Amino acid sequence: MKKKNQKNSKNKYWFAGLTLTCILLMGLSMFYEKIQGPLKAAAAVTVIPMQQGISYMGTLLGDVSENFTTLQDVKKENAQLKEKIETLQIENNNLQQEKYELERLKELMKLDQNYADYEKTAAHVIGTESDNWFHVFTIDKGSNDGIKKDMNVIAGSGLVGIVTKVGPNWATVRSIIDDSSNLSGMALTTSDRCIVSGDLKLINEGKIKFDRMENNEHVIQVGDQIVTSHISNKYLQGILIGYISEINVDSNNLTRSGYITPAVDFKNLQEVLVIMKTKQDLTNEK
Repeated sequence: MKKKNQKNSKNKYWFAGLTLTCILLMGLSMFYEKIQGPLKAAAAVTVIPMQQGISYMGTLLGDVSENFTTLQDVKKENAQLKEKIETLQIENNNLQQEKYELERLKELMKLDQNYADYEKTAAHVIGTESDNWFHVFTIDKGSNDGIKKDMNVIAGSGLVGIVTKVGPNWATVRSIIDDSSNLSGMALTTSDRCIVSGDLKLINEGKIKFDRMENNEHVIQVGDQIVTSHISNKYLQGILIGYISEINVDSNNLTRSGYITPAVDFKNLQEVLVIMKTKQDLTNEK
């Protein structure tokens, strides 16, 4: 009988506990409904902006990372483009040099044809005594190539000068613009002779001088050609010296003098032709 009463008492406790639990849950449910609004408001002010900020920073960091990768790619591409541009510039410079060299060689070939009666050899200018004008310069051909003193040198459209010194593989040329140069010339149209003299001061104006031309009935005009004369003891006959740019009657009324524009650009000599026989050689052959 005593055990049965104890069992009933335990059941009452369990029932009371379950009842209290239900009441507590009902109370919490009502309390949650009342505080849900304030919690949501607080979350809207604090948690949500933080979430938005974190999301923005994540997006920003992603963009920065992507932009950094793009920048690295652009820099790499830019470096490759610069390298290509430099390569193209070098190729263009080489093509320009080849173009100018071809033009000079064509000019030499034309000059070679104009003086086809003479055997010639081509040579490169390898040194000069002046930075401004090629009045005395060195070529890369010498006695080993058959070069001799007093051989005539031509380039451009006419006479450059004459060989004055010769080594085994080099030779020195004195041009007609040098102060010490004097040669016998003549007007191609009338055969009137004159003396053509070099003058480094005058060449700055693009001219050399001539004098001692007879003042006769022959008409000499600006633009007439002056060539080497047949009485020159070192220069071969008929090589173009240049064109008359000015002519005057001297005060004695017996002679004429003036200026000549050379047929050669004495500022830009790179290749020349050397006539392989001197005036003396040709004289001895006759």
